Order: sequence, then structure tokens, then C-alpha cells
Amino acid sequence: MNSGTRTRITGIVLAGGRGTRMGGLDKGLQPLAGAPLAVHVARRLAPQVDTLLISANRHRDDYLQLGAAFNARVVEDATDDFPGPLAGLLAGLRATSSELALCAPCDTPNLPADLADRLLTAFDAAQADIAVAATVDAAGHASLHPVVALVRTALADDLAAYLDAGERKVRTWYARHKHVEVPFRDERAFYNANSLHELAELERAYGDQPERGQ
Repeated sequence: MNSGTRTRITGIVLAGGRGTRMGGLDKGLQPLAGAPLAVHVARRLAPQVDTLLISANRHRDDYLQLGAAFNARVVEDATDDFPGPLAGLLAGLRATSSELALCAPCDTPNLPADLADRLLTAFDAAQADIAVAATVDAAGHASLHPVVALVRTALADDLAAYLDAGERKVRTWYARHKHVEVPFRDERAFYNANSLHELAELERAYGDQPERGQ
């Protein structure tokens, strides 16, 4: 992706959840191969975007410290009730003047190196408002990765109204807008560690293919 294209996009690492399935631990700060999960995601996104934001609702100082290497600002949800990833996305949309935002959860350390490029190509071709990553397995079963998406920042007011109405479902909000699903071949590139067990499994496998993703 050339620098002119990157200037259209701000990256958002979504690290503002409760970490319920990790026993309340702050997921983005959990170590993998010697670095916090959020750092792995930031490393993947930073070369693909113009600027980087980290959405975090706890341990702000820790995220400020780890984000410094990427010149990343830390943003927080507008409310303190942990309403979900859309609230983190909204905080990012409000904090940037870029045309587009590329969001990804903090527990997906092997995101494709061409994620932004491929999402943007499909986004522009479809004249869409949102481009969402998807994978198809060997049996032909499609899996959507709804929190890995390229979103038009002009949707911020609509997203705020959606959340104010008590809505939380990501796919339901996407359905309100023109969106396109973008297929990727490598399911492992989107593997996310929701629990400590899954994180341990990822730790064991991580050294085998650290640079995954197509």
C-alpha cells in the first residue's frame, strides 16, 4: 500500500473489553512470545495505516506506554459500562479526521500484512461504507470476522445513535449500511485468543509461523 493510500486510514486496536473469558484480565496486556497481545496487533496494523489508536478502558498508563512505540493515542469509551466493541470503534471514529478506520481486536496477533489493502480494494470497488474480513475453510464454510473491518468514519453519528438506543450487535449495525465481505484464505491469520487456554495454545504454536496471513 502506498503512502497516499495509507493516509486515508486510521488503525484502531480494540482493547477495551472486560476480558470475561480470561477471568477479568485485561486481554490486550497478556503476554505472547514476550510482548503484550496488543503490541502484536499494533505491529501488524501500523505499517498499513497512517496513524494508530488504541481503544482501552483500563490500565491507560500501560497502554500509553506500549503505544508510544507506534505514536499511538489511547481513547476510551464514552461510557464506563463496557458496552462492547462498537463503543471502542465509536471512540476511534470520533478521535480521527481520517476518511476511514481499520479496526481489529487486540487478541488477533497474526493479521494479514495486506489486510488494509485488500479491504480497501473491495471497499472502493463496491462503493461501500464498511468492508469486513471473512474466511472460507476447506469445506467451503464461510466465517465472518466482524470486528476486523474497514469503516467509513462519517458513520460515527449513526453508530452513536445505534448505541444510545441500547443496541450492541456488530452485524446488525453493519446491516444498516452498504457493506462488503472480503474473503481471505488463511483462517489462522484471524485466530483470536479469547481464553487463557487459547492463549497458551497460541503461545505453543506461535513460534512455528510467526509471519502468517494471506
